[in-house]
Amino acid sequence: MFKPIRILFKILRTIILLTLIFLIAGIGLFMYFNRSPDVMPYISEDIKNMSMENGHLILEVKSGETGMSVGNRLEEAGVIRTQYLWALLSKIDKEYIKAGVYAVQLPASQMEIRSLLVSGKQMLIKVTIPEGGTLKKTAQILEDASVCTAEDFLSAAGDETILARYRIPSKTMEGYLYPDTYFFPRSFPAARVIEKMADTFFEKLTEIAPESLAMSPEELNKRVILASIVEREYRVSDEAPLMAGVFYNRLNIGMALQSCATVEYVITEIQGRDHPEVLYNKDIEIRDPYNTYIRPGLPPGPISGPGEVALKAVFQPASSNYLYFRLVDPGAGRHYFSRTLDDHIRAGVLYVKRSS
Repeated sequence: MFKPIRILFKILRTIILLTLIFLIAGIGLFMYFNRSPDVMPYISEDIKNMSMENGHLILEVKSGETGMSVGNRLEEAGVIRTQYLWALLSKIDKEYIKAGVYAVQLPASQMEIRSLLVSGKQMLIKVTIPEGGTLKKTAQILEDASVCTAEDFLSAAGDETILARYRIPSKTMEGYLYPDTYFFPRSFPAARVIEKMADTFFEKLTEIAPESLAMSPEELNKRVILASIVEREYRVSDEAPLMAGVFYNRLNIGMALQSCATVEYVITEIQGRDHPEVLYNKDIEIRDPYNTYIRPGLPPGPISGPGEVALKAVFQPASSNYLYFRLVDPGAGRHYFSRTLDDHIRAGVLYVKRSS
C-alpha cells in the first residue's frame, strides 16, 4: 500500500529537482546572455546608424525599423552576446522600441538597452542660441549641432500654420524664437524646434511684461520689432531702456529711427555680405524697406531674436528728451546720448555693434 506512495514521492521529488536544475540553468543562461560582452564592441563601417562617442554607443533607430533588425545590428557590433535573447525579450515585453537617436552608456545589459529604447529617452544635444541672432544664424547653429537641417528650420519658420497658431503677423518667426540654451534630440523635426523656442518666447514675455497678453498681434509685433532693434544696438544692459526711449521719441515725432542695426541686417541677412566694421554713406543709402535711415517708422519685421534685456527695455523704456545716441567707447560698449544733432555729430565716428 505504501510502496506506490513512495514511488509517487520519488517521481515528484525527481520532477521538482529537475525543474529546479532547469530553472537555475535557465536563470544562469539568461544572466550570461543578458550581460554585456567582456570586450568593448567594434563598430565597423558596414554597420549603419551606429557609432561610439566617449564610451557611449550612439544608436539610431530608424522609423519603421523592427526590433529584430536592431538586435541583429547590436549582435553584429558585439554590443550584445546574442540576438536570440533580444528576440525573447521582445516576445515577453510587447511594448515597441521607439525611433530616435540614443546614447547607451556601456557596458550595458540587454535589458538595460531595451528599457532605454522602449522609454524613448533619446540622446539630447545642448544648443545655445545667442541673443540677437537671426533665423539664418540660428538655422546654421542647429544644423551644425545635427538637430535639424538649416533648410528645414527656415522652411518651418515660415510655415503659415505655425505662424497662425502663434498669431504672428509676419512672414516668418523672426524675433519670436527666444534666445536660450536648449536640449534637443538629434534629427529632431524642425517644426517642433520652432514650437519649443516660440513657446519659450511667449512664456518669458509673459513674465517680463504681463500686459503683453492683452495686446493685439499687431501691437505686440511693433514691440517685438523695436526690441529686436534694441537687442542689436545695446552693449551694456543699463543703456537698453535709454535706447528704447530714444526710438520711441523718434517714432512719436515721425523721425526716422536711423538704426545702424537695421542697415547691418540688410547687408548681412538680405544681401548676404560680410558684417561691416563701419557704416558709410553708401551703406545707409541702400534702398530697402528694412533700412530705417531712409524709411521712417519701424521696419517690416524683427531683425533679430531679442532677449530679456531688450524686451524689458521696450516695455519699460527710460523717459528722456534724447533723440540720438552714438557709440563712443567700443571697448566698454558705452554710448553717448544727446538731444541735438550738433551734439550727436560731435560724439565721433559711427560704429555698429558686431554680429553675434
